[in-house]
Amino acid sequence: AERARFAPQLCATALIVAFIYPFFEGVVWNGNFGVQAWLQARFGAPFHDFAGSVVVHAMGGWLALAAVLLLGARRGRYRDGRLVAFAPSSIPFLALGSWILIIGWFGFNVMSAQTLQGVSGLVAINSLMAMVGGTLAALLAGRNDPGFLHNGPLAGLVAICAGSDLMHPVGALATGLVAGVLFVWSFTAAQNRWKVDDVLGVWPLHGLCGLWGGIACGVFGQAALGGMGGVSLVSQLLGSLAGVLVALIGGFAVYGLIRQVHGLRLSHEQEFQGADLSLHRIGATSQD
Repeated sequence: AERARFAPQLCATALIVAFIYPFFEGVVWNGNFGVQAWLQARFGAPFHDFAGSVVVHAMGGWLALAAVLLLGARRGRYRDGRLVAFAPSSIPFLALGSWILIIGWFGFNVMSAQTLQGVSGLVAINSLMAMVGGTLAALLAGRNDPGFLHNGPLAGLVAICAGSDLMHPVGALATGLVAGVLFVWSFTAAQNRWKVDDVLGVWPLHGLCGLWGGIACGVFGQAALGGMGGVSLVSQLLGSLAGVLVALIGGFAVYGLIRQVHGLRLSHEQEFQGADLSLHRIGATSQD
């Protein structure tokens, strides 16, 4: 955002959705290469990811981290090693975008069953409870910051995807609470301490909360904690870490290749003018 060239990003997207996502999706959801069978035989259960905490969200977040690291921070974002605050462009649109996603998420999670006969009310309840946990945790940990408040429910929803069909609702609430705190802490640390200029917090929200969701499924999906059982914590750990590894290798390979061949970043002048004017030839922000 604000510094990436348009055509290279389209090329990267095409490569990612053609090769990297299908590869890991095939391993997890289609049993390719015998990985799931090996986990089943070795640890008693395959890697479980009902609606994609890792397969969808963590993959996207860790791919984004590779892109952001190769792209570099926005000009002026850091001065003398210190963060320079950039005000959000629109808090109402931030809230609207968040809540459109929240409403749609119930369809996304519930219909991950893929058939009407397979729809489970437990998935809907657990999605709601994780959303509540993420909202409350982000409200408190984020000290009423609206940016954190409206991303908190998304953090909870990202984390609950993997185990939403297995967990007890109290386990889902706990998963969301941890995800909300994890997002606030990691977003703040990434921007301030690690100098990772991830504008929308894609890596903290999807990458780290998605990773937590895969692990949480192995914790709160256990029958001893009120879950449905049939999951292995070791399988969840290995499967989640495998998703991170595939995404990082794929992300650095795709974005690194494109940066070498074509470049990723706008010129200094284009970045100063903004992508709206320099690339798309349209003014999208009031100059008043």
